[in-house]
Amino acid sequence: MREQSCELPMSNASEREIDEILASARTIAVVGLSDRSDRESNMVAHYLQANGYRIIPVNPAVAGVLGERSYPDLGSIPPEIAIDVVDIFRKPEFIPAIVDKAITRGARVVWMQLGLAHNAAAQKAREAGLIVVMDRCMKVEHARWSARV
Repeated sequence: MREQSCELPMSNASEREIDEILASARTIAVVGLSDRSDRESNMVAHYLQANGYRIIPVNPAVAGVLGERSYPDLGSIPPEIAIDVVDIFRKPEFIPAIVDKAITRGARVVWMQLGLAHNAAAQKAREAGLIVVMDRCMKVEHARWSARV
């Protein structure tokens, strides 16, 4: 996904914060989760699901992915489902709107996958109290973290 990045992260979550996210998160809303098994979003979500996380697909073009109902956007996810992480697999121009919905929805973390960064949206998320990870793969970070614990 590197080719999608329009900018480099000006700041990012620390290694300690990433470890804490991976250890404490339970529910991950994956925005842009494809139902095609050959897509990065599907491979990452499948890995995370296999490692104990609940995956909430967010994609208006599919009814369900990986055995979970898909929602058209973050705002459509029922309020009783607490979202720990919003994992983004969308082009940079869509990130500000996704971050706005993540803030409104009460997510704890916004995670922009490898190749994605949006500094203005990240700053807005931080000002709202969210932790922000940019240009990192959650699957790679989890594998690295789980090898240490």
